[in-house]
Amino acid sequence: MFHTPPHAVSRLRSTRLARSAKPFLARGGSKVERCTGCRLAPSHCMCALRPVLPSHPNQAGVCLLMADIEPLKPSNTGWLIADVVADTSAFGWARTEVDPTLLALLADPQWQPYLVFPGEFVAPERVVTDLLPPVAHAEAKRPLFVLLDATWPEARKMFRKSPYLDKLPVLSLQADRISRYKLRRSRRDDHFCTSEVAALCLELAGEPHAAQTLEAYLDVFTHRYLQAKQQQPADVDNAAHQRLQGLRQG
Repeated sequence: MFHTPPHAVSRLRSTRLARSAKPFLARGGSKVERCTGCRLAPSHCMCALRPVLPSHPNQAGVCLLMADIEPLKPSNTGWLIADVVADTSAFGWARTEVDPTLLALLADPQWQPYLVFPGEFVAPERVVTDLLPPVAHAEAKRPLFVLLDATWPEARKMFRKSPYLDKLPVLSLQADRISRYKLRRSRRDDHFCTSEVAALCLELAGEPHAAQTLEAYLDVFTHRYLQAKQQQPADVDNAAHQRLQGLRQG
């Protein structure tokens, strides 16, 4: 089992656990021992496969606004984003208060924040389907993708009850694929998990290698999570592992 430095989601999880009155049990009430670095059973740990991507000055960032228990769920995929995207921030959402650090991040002049949400639920004047062009005679801002990490009903509530997000352009993704996520059920094939949404955003930001790496990383995580649940060994030679290995070496 490998131990990696705690990232934003890991730190948020620790903070959330510290104020819990009782231990969090994943669905089914299981008390399976889990690696602190990847949340998988130690026998299926994938910390050694965590991608390390080179950084560059104009790299996109991700800001995760997470529903109360999302950081505690072993199936949460925001964790994978924080593993892959160096500039990932994570904040817990509450209806009655907002972290001042989040407000400072959204106001930071180096960033152009985009609230990622389906355009069909938003006033048309707020919706964009591509990144905004830079303002004339001004330095280009780095895109910051604000993702509501929650179930769909929770995400809609967060969208409606977060007035500090009202001034942000809403990025409506035009995906031509269906979700491959298998760890939680959705009634619609066009509902993507948070990690899939982040990969689509990175692709839009002109970072295809990061997008493909995140997609492959999710596939490996999904495989290992399900194999551990079924008490079967991970197939380290399957297509998902081979793809991730190729991207990590590329």
